[in-house]
Amino acid sequence: MAVTPQLIKELREMTSAGMMDCKKALEATNGNIDDAVVWLRENGLAKAAKKADRVAAEGVSFAKTNGNRGIVFEVNSETDFVSKNDKFMALIQEIGTALLDSNVSTLEEALEVKLTSGDSIKDACINATATIGEKIELRRISAVEGGVISVYNHANSRISVLLQFEGNISQEDAYNICMHVAAMSPKYLSKDEVPQDFKDAEMHIIKETTDLTGKPENIAEGILNGKLNKKLAEVTLLEQGFVMDEKQTVGNFIKSKGATLKSMNRFEVGEGIEKVTTDFAAEVAAQLKG
Repeated sequence: MAVTPQLIKELREMTSAGMMDCKKALEATNGNIDDAVVWLRENGLAKAAKKADRVAAEGVSFAKTNGNRGIVFEVNSETDFVSKNDKFMALIQEIGTALLDSNVSTLEEALEVKLTSGDSIKDACINATATIGEKIELRRISAVEGGVISVYNHANSRISVLLQFEGNISQEDAYNICMHVAAMSPKYLSKDEVPQDFKDAEMHIIKETTDLTGKPENIAEGILNGKLNKKLAEVTLLEQGFVMDEKQTVGNFIKSKGATLKSMNRFEVGEGIEKVTTDFAAEVAAQLKG
């Protein structure tokens, strides 16, 4: 069978593989599109293995709840172009549904969860790497059960929030706090969670940048502690001024609703990953030589 542009287009839409890869696959299988899909997968898996050590710092974060259980997870890719790929986003939705329907809470468990295709999430990511041509991986997951659960997904698919409350807080109020977390990016839920090394590092900076010349020791100590408390309030959710009503803190707002916040998860794509600066021209030249 002749390999036509229409056939190449159809295979590309089915697999998200590159145009030239689709052409090679069809030529190798005499235009049989089903065999071409298999060819792409078999040949792509070898390429996927080579990409295992590459840095994937882009992608999508996603949070989802069914009322009694909530999950938030991050799937990484090498470029942000992939996050605009319909098949990649369909995989994200499928992973989200599978994780929500499971009882897993760790990354190791999540990677073994089966999708409707019968593949594990781990294998599905390997297959996506093979067809899309970029390293795709499930990086992290967090899950909660019980209480009042609220989620928020930012429009750019890069920030997701999962909150779990105890009490009778309304879904509207819970959702507004989710949006606050997305916008204000608190590092910690409460001051009790702030590590001592963070406090020590901040106090060192404060001491280096504060002029205490002539101040009595007790006054100087009060100034330093006051500045430290102000810094801790900036990075602690319950101490932050609520964006919907800055006259009160988030903690006081939640308390006024007769609730407490049990857990906070805020995922932002790529946070904590050291990105590699790529010479795009050199990479393309290397590929052409290969």
